[in-house]
Amino acid sequence: MLSADFGNLQRDIEMLNQSECDWLHVDVMDGIFVPNISFGQPVVKHIKKHARKPLDVHLMIMDPGRYVEDFRAAGADILTVHYEACTHLDRTLHAISDAGMKCGVVLNPHTPVSLLEDTVQLCDVVLLMSVNPGFGGQKFIENTYSKVHQLRQLCDRKNPKCLIEVDGGVNTNNAPLLFEAGADVLVAGNAVFKSDDPQTTIKMLKQ
Repeated sequence: MLSADFGNLQRDIEMLNQSECDWLHVDVMDGIFVPNISFGQPVVKHIKKHARKPLDVHLMIMDPGRYVEDFRAAGADILTVHYEACTHLDRTLHAISDAGMKCGVVLNPHTPVSLLEDTVQLCDVVLLMSVNPGFGGQKFIENTYSKVHQLRQLCDRKNPKCLIEVDGGVNTNNAPLLFEAGADVLVAGNAVFKSDDPQTTIKMLKQ
């Protein structure tokens, strides 16, 4: 949703409601953990009001455990937090699950998959950043394919039901390679909203 037209947000949400997309991915940035500031709970609540699909809320913020209940109240169905931002990751994941949401961990491009050895069993989803977080429109990092493959092996061993999500620079060219490497969920912002035909682009990504 970060790439949507915020002057016409309801219009863009309605377009996604009618498309083949499965989730609406919502990036929350605090200007501290990442250099950009996006929006907070009031905008998430507005998106939820019009969305007919689950909200996948990605917290790019420091100490996200403080805001679990706030984002549940705002309408998050899935809540993902950064490994790098959580002092007590185990506690935060349990708090998200206890609040009735699906929980997940996000890894920055430089963070190795092996650090999830002791927590992946708690996750419904693990999100791999394929760009450095904070801004839309960045170039896809090629090493992501290898990380997806590593994570697929870890999940198959410890939590086969865990979904692997990839966010950053995803488009119709790299989508097939990401699925082949083991990804289950792709986040596409500019590839969809800058397309001449967003619904067709979504359809192509899913195919």
